[in-house]
Amino acid sequence: MRGYLVLRVVAKIIVPFMLLFALYVQFHGDFGPGGGFQAGVIAAAAIIFYALIFGLPAARRVVPDRVVESGIAAGVLVYAGVGVAGLLLGGNYLDYFVLDPDPVSGQHRGIFWVEAGVFITVSSVMLKIFYMFAGRQRKGDDG
Repeated sequence: MRGYLVLRVVAKIIVPFMLLFALYVQFHGDFGPGGGFQAGVIAAAAIIFYALIFGLPAARRVVPDRVVESGIAAGVLVYAGVGVAGLLLGGNYLDYFVLDPDPVSGQHRGIFWVEAGVFITVSSVMLKIFYMFAGRQRKGDDG
């Protein structure tokens, strides 16, 4: 899409706002609709949009494969780590109330970290799926 100057300029303007909206959805998830899954999909959509406009190699320079693959594992570990922390502190798995002496504060802290793990995992998995499908060659292509 090298010939579409307007599209490239508009994409450079829109992508940061898409990522900012993803963060808004992530942090507003405690108080209304939204949370880690929705925010992860929005963040991945911003990078996928960037890849569609500027090309897959450019997107892979912005978010390399190793970051995406590490994000998949890190998000699951953050999610599971909250559950294990609850067990170690004498509660049940994913029992947020034991994460802080004040149960309400523990609840907020637990939800925050679980949603952060979901955000990291979902955005990374969506990008990995896109990278795998967009990077494959068609049958009969010579390169």
